Amino acid sequence: MGTNVPRIKLGSQGLEVSKQGLGCMGMSMAYGPPKPEPEMIELIHHAVNSGVTFLDTSDVYGPRTNEILLGKALKGGMRKSVQIATKFGVTRSKDGKMEIHGEPAYVRAACEASLERLQVDCIDLYYAHRIDTRIPIEVTMGELKKLVEEGKIKYIGLSEASASTIRRAHAVHPITAVQSEWSLWARDVEEEIIPTCRELGIGIVPHSPLGRGFFSTGPKLMENLSDGDFRKMIPRLQPGNIEANKVVYERISEMAKEKGCTPSRLALAWVHYQGDDVSPIPGTTKIDNFNENIGALTVKLTSEEMSRLSALADFVKGDRHVFMYSTWINSDTPPLSSWKGEY
Repeated sequence: MGTNVPRIKLGSQGLEVSKQGLGCMGMSMAYGPPKPEPEMIELIHHAVNSGVTFLDTSDVYGPRTNEILLGKALKGGMRKSVQIATKFGVTRSKDGKMEIHGEPAYVRAACEASLERLQVDCIDLYYAHRIDTRIPIEVTMGELKKLVEEGKIKYIGLSEASASTIRRAHAVHPITAVQSEWSLWARDVEEEIIPTCRELGIGIVPHSPLGRGFFSTGPKLMENLSDGDFRKMIPRLQPGNIEANKVVYERISEMAKEKGCTPSRLALAWVHYQGDDVSPIPGTTKIDNFNENIGALTVKLTSEEMSRLSALADFVKGDRHVFMYSTWINSDTPPLSSWKGEY
């Protein structure tokens, strides 16, 4: 096993993961067509052998095919070396609209199906992928707590949840991790969500820490995207905004040059320097890019360099997500007293 990747305690319930994880979504969807299975299995094996053992998927990636891929890749002895995180709660209707589900029966059925696709007896970290705003969070958490008691999941996470939702969920059963977008240009979690997680002893898993590839290649990113690549719709990568955001990339590139590292390593190092309770999950489909990302762990930053990098957010134009309505900004749920079903 690789020894160059430090391990951290994620949350205060006992989960230990590699200080950097691997986001697996792009292997199966969103960033162009699915990638060849043998190559993706080779990449997953390379990651685990390099010491990156925290693997992130979801039942909606594919849909479903990403969990199947992970199940195949981890068959046999490798399962013992990894921490699998998957998610439930997002479905697509026939017309492609996103629907969010937190009903107890749905949670249980989704968990059983994920266990089968992943070919495992227990999921290490099970996230609510998005918060169902029709159902008190306590109701969703009640079912997740039962799944922990039954040994089907070890730890519970929330993705894109507001501070009040995190607090209410944590009162039912301890939350181990919160996953949200956090990077040099996605800073909206810093005001309430990060402090709430730290107060409650919850780990933080930043997704898209490289700005969905923008910090690796800058505006050039948009030139080679295939049809159906989700990034073509992201507001801050649209014409107009991307010209303004080019300045951010140029400044990162200048600093990276001074430090003798690449822009992507610098951007990722900034996320690592946020604390020992943080494990970002950059995704990739190429071994070379994976190796590049791992190099971020060796970049040293001074407090002055951290401040310079942090100040770049002031120049960013455009929203971070296509579906801002489905992020933590709108993730509060009704009070438990309003619930008429079983709990």
